[in-house]
Amino acid sequence: MIVLGIDPGLANTGWAIVETRGSLIRARAYDCIHTDAKDSLDHRLGLIFNRIGFAIREFNPEAVSIESIYFGVNTSAAIWTAHARGAAIAACAYAGIFVGEYTPMQIKQAVVGTGSADKNQVTYMVRHVLKLDHDPKPDHCADALAAAICHVHTVHTMQRTKRKEAIS
Repeated sequence: MIVLGIDPGLANTGWAIVETRGSLIRARAYDCIHTDAKDSLDHRLGLIFNRIGFAIREFNPEAVSIESIYFGVNTSAAIWTAHARGAAIAACAYAGIFVGEYTPMQIKQAVVGTGSADKNQVTYMVRHVLKLDHDPKPDHCADALAAAICHVHTVHTMQRTKRKEAIS
């Protein structure tokens, strides 16, 4: 299974491709889409749409995992993130790919084992799970890899559950 993970943000949108074969999981590619604050919103969103579309055409993922928006204290930042997230989801919808959405806590839980993990713990576990010889940089890439890993773990758990139910 090939999964595209996305960590949305208007200034920086991280994306990552992971591939599984059985219980093995590996990173195939990752990058960060940087947009300039001096550019118009439509230009910035178009760039995100196009770059995510390019990653989809290049790697042909079967599914997409995107982080949902956390509405904390800064609702203004959440609105800008929502714009970027919408552009990324639109690119996936245009390609006809299933999009799984996960909260930041669900992603941390799946990758680290606790929903309250910090960025350093997420980066460490992403590096460990994918057997990378370096920390993925910037953090947006590590978060995109974590989102993809979360989806892989969720799908595998659902498959195991269905098999157990079929046996019962």
